[in-house]
Amino acid sequence: MGANARAKAAPVAAPLLLVTPGEPAGIGPELVLMLAHQRWPARWAAVADPATLRERACILGLDIDIQPLAHAEPIPKSRAGTLWVRPIALAVDSTPGRLDPRNAVYVLDCLRAAVAEVAAHLHAALVTGPVQKSVINDAGIAFTGHTEFLAELTDAPLPVMLLVADKLRVALATTHLPLQAVAGAITQASLEQVLRILAADLRRRFGVEQPRILVSGLNPHAGEGGHLGREEIEIITPVLDRLRTEGLHLIGPLPADTLFTPAHLRGADAVLAMYHDQGLPVLKYAGFGRAVNVTLGLPIVRTSVDHGTALDLAGTGQADVGSLRAAMRLAIQMARRQPA
Repeated sequence: MGANARAKAAPVAAPLLLVTPGEPAGIGPELVLMLAHQRWPARWAAVADPATLRERACILGLDIDIQPLAHAEPIPKSRAGTLWVRPIALAVDSTPGRLDPRNAVYVLDCLRAAVAEVAAHLHAALVTGPVQKSVINDAGIAFTGHTEFLAELTDAPLPVMLLVADKLRVALATTHLPLQAVAGAITQASLEQVLRILAADLRRRFGVEQPRILVSGLNPHAGEGGHLGREEIEIITPVLDRLRTEGLHLIGPLPADTLFTPAHLRGADAVLAMYHDQGLPVLKYAGFGRAVNVTLGLPIVRTSVDHGTALDLAGTGQADVGSLRAAMRLAIQMARRQPA
């Protein structure tokens, strides 16, 4: 469907959602089962191994009717107590809490199948459970994370990671990089691209007509006038000045240690942090367990949990479904929204 046709399409009451549980030995399968306890205003299905879901439901005593659907079969509207499943078979049986590299391809195959189906529908979204990056790499597959893998699958030039906790939205100029590589990765070109994507998707995906974005500095005290680093002077400020002339509402660069105070955040629609551990500790402190990871810059809607696989909790019944439930709710809202 062409861009103009997509822009004119009307929202629907029951969008299509595909949910991938992620690492089969982690808590993802049981979290997906917990979602099926309630009725959702969507047509949704898990893309997973039905036998694994049945085994986990049995271990935890969850009364869920698991119904496989062929990949061409329409997904019915949600109903409480039923989990529709697009079947993908595990390579080997999975035990809660025990990683097996032989199932790494299964994890990625689930993502590939879900992305292909979501991309074929207008009002649709992908919701992802946690993956274990280490075991995928142990299988000999180079993998840095969901964000980068989904960008590769969808031919997106630059994915932007955004975490959402209630009204707080924090995006990242760089994602999964060693700290020593961060400064070199922030260029005028990359920063400009990230800011354009963030502003555009705040309008398109969140309905914010004129986004007000706070931008952090890279260095302590935003460089202290060049005495603690010159990235603010030579890279960040020139980009902000240039984009302001186009009408983008950008405030910064601000010192990261004071940016997240109420006085600065009041009226802000999003914060752009320069690197992973500059912005996300604050976001997760504010909303861990109910925060949502959103990938911007993709041609599809994608939300995810704010936590990992929690191998120690898998199969115990102690996993908290709060973040995945929040990811579902936000995905439904975003999928319903008329594309711009």
